[in-house]
Amino acid sequence: MWIERHWYRDSWVSRLLSPLAAMYCAVATVRRRMYRSGWCRAESFPVPVVVVGNITVGGTGKTPLVLWITDFLVACGWRPGIVSRGYGGRAQRWPQRVTPDSDPRAVGDEPTMLARRAGVPVVADPDRPRGVRELLAQGCDVIVADDGLQHYRLHRDVEIAVLDGERGLGNGRCLPAGPLRECRSRLQTVDARVLNGASAPDAWSMCLAPTGFRRVRNPRETAPLDDFRGRRVHALAGIGNPRRFFASLRALGIEVEEHPFPDHYPFAASDLQFADGADVVMTEKDAVKCRGFANHNVWYLAVGAEMDRRFGEWLQQRLRRK
Repeated sequence: MWIERHWYRDSWVSRLLSPLAAMYCAVATVRRRMYRSGWCRAESFPVPVVVVGNITVGGTGKTPLVLWITDFLVACGWRPGIVSRGYGGRAQRWPQRVTPDSDPRAVGDEPTMLARRAGVPVVADPDRPRGVRELLAQGCDVIVADDGLQHYRLHRDVEIAVLDGERGLGNGRCLPAGPLRECRSRLQTVDARVLNGASAPDAWSMCLAPTGFRRVRNPRETAPLDDFRGRRVHALAGIGNPRRFFASLRALGIEVEEHPFPDHYPFAASDLQFADGADVVMTEKDAVKCRGFANHNVWYLAVGAEMDRRFGEWLQQRLRRK
């Protein structure tokens, strides 16, 4: 978290790390060219593959967009399946079919959240092509990859890069001097750019809209957005951009005491306990890891992506070509 603060400004630390960043960018570029030239083999499939990813480290809104896309495809008559890396999962065997009751410690927090929300088959596997084969065995006719823009072993028919409208590309440098996984020129090669929380003439706009609060230990128990207005809460966020979550709570008129954690943080019961007894509010991705030990006063804020329906029509046209 300390180094991340330097990724979004031109500091002496980022300048000092610039030579390493240049090497990182060069390696990433060479690796991609090896796959494009055929030196390294990408595995293709008889169904379309849509990759939703980004070129920066940290949260940009990929997972909500994946949920929007799968909902749209189901409504259009497709049978989508979601493949995810299962980051942080400690399962001994892969691939893992993820269900709403899966242990996020075994399969990862994001796949578990997707399985609870999407209503379509979800498979977690660090080897994405192997995960796709598992989804094909379940009858899926289109694959949506949550993250994986840099996983070139998986051939893709549509590439969608999600960008943070607030933080952008940071200082424009690659790791470790900046937040970029690849050079910014990589954005010129994707099929679509989606800008989360802002608008631009060369990108589709997306916003994350809160839909209500749910009790972590029993998500069927809900509370409307106005219930927390004017109240003080402990806000916990172990995501790529905790500030976005805290700002969304303040926009609802909530007094927020911030508790940021590293992305994919493995929460324990002690992290959710505060002497003052005030309510605790966290993100949905964090909540899937806390359901087994959360107290009655722990809630999460459910959000959904809002997209221009023309984006869905554009995606349909691309898939029909396949």
